[in-house]
Amino acid sequence: MANNSTISTGILYHNAPEMIEWLCRTFGFEKSLIVPGADNLIIHAHLTLGKGSVMISSAENYPNPNFCKSPKEIGGVGTAELIVYVEEVDKHYNHAKLQEADIVVDIEDKPYGGRGYCVKDPEGHFWAFSSYNPWA
Repeated sequence: MANNSTISTGILYHNAPEMIEWLCRTFGFEKSLIVPGADNLIIHAHLTLGKGSVMISSAENYPNPNFCKSPKEIGGVGTAELIVYVEEVDKHYNHAKLQEADIVVDIEDKPYGGRGYCVKDPEGHFWAFSSYNPWA
């Protein structure tokens, strides 16, 4: 799958198989590649949404544990907000609500343009979805 994206983020989860399913069901990600490991761990997964993507690994087998930690390992606090551009943000928001996502910032008009909202996923990562397109 070719696109113009030049950056992707990596995310660690303690229950990566379940979180992959949750991200696809709740946010609309699609599985591009899943590399399972022993004991229900994920060595590497690549999920896409539009022209963006995320890489997911199980925290338990991450080869550089001093580089990154999951929010569960640091008291439930995220260290970054994953920001995702979606054209139909109100529709995306309504779907996330139907999936009972933990919406921590309700949908609102943003002072810099567009609309958006923020979700905390079941393992503590923060996701912001917005109709603001910084490349437009």
